[in-house]
Formats: sequence, structure tokens, C-alpha cells
Amino acid sequence: MRFLMMHRLDERAPEAWNPSQEFIEKMGAFIQDSIDKGILITAEGVHPSEKGALVRKARGAAITATDGPFTEAKEVIGGFALLNFKDRAEAVEYAQRYADLFEEVEVEVRQVVEFDDLPAPD
Repeated sequence: MRFLMMHRLDERAPEAWNPSQEFIEKMGAFIQDSIDKGILITAEGVHPSEKGALVRKARGAAITATDGPFTEAKEVIGGFALLNFKDRAEAVEYAQRYADLFEEVEVEVRQVVEFDDLPAPD
């Protein structure tokens, strides 16, 4: 099963966006271990929201695009990974080990919808 992990960082914490060399090395080793285990599909960090945009569409309304930073958000997505696990428990255990690399982080784990998960057509 594929799982998406997204980690959220405090947008206002400069250290969250300027990792130390020690952190970079720990993360590199963690990613390499995931590659060696054959569970990693892809993983990327993202820039702070000041370099992003938010596109919204509400029912019956025009589509809007707002440039970052997103002042209403304290925590924003700092990166993501797409991985293969046998089940949710294994994905959560991995996310806990991943979170341990950070001083402060929130990691959301979501199972990816596979074609077989969709209802059969009538």
C-alpha cells in the first residue's frame, strides 16, 4: 500500500527552513535507508509559503489565487514523502521514526487511494 507523509513546520521559525549540516546528514541517512529497504517512492522538501501560492475554488464562486506567505497559517507543509508499506501501522511507525529527526514537527500519514479502492461501476 502507498502512503503519503506530509510534515508540517512552523512557518515563523527560521531554523525550520535553514537546516543544520547535522540535520541534513541525519535526513540523508534516513532517506538512504528507506531507499535500501525499497519503501521510498519519492521524498522532497518544499520552500516556505512565501515562495508559493494558494488556489481556491468555492462552490459557485470564481477561482482565486493568493501569493504566499499564508498569514492565516502557523504550520505549513515543509515536505512530503510517498512510500510503500504493508499496512497503516507500519506507516505510522515509520512516521514516528521520521518525526524523531526533528526538534518539533507534525507528520500527517494518509493512505493513497488505489484504483482497486474505488467502487465498481454499476
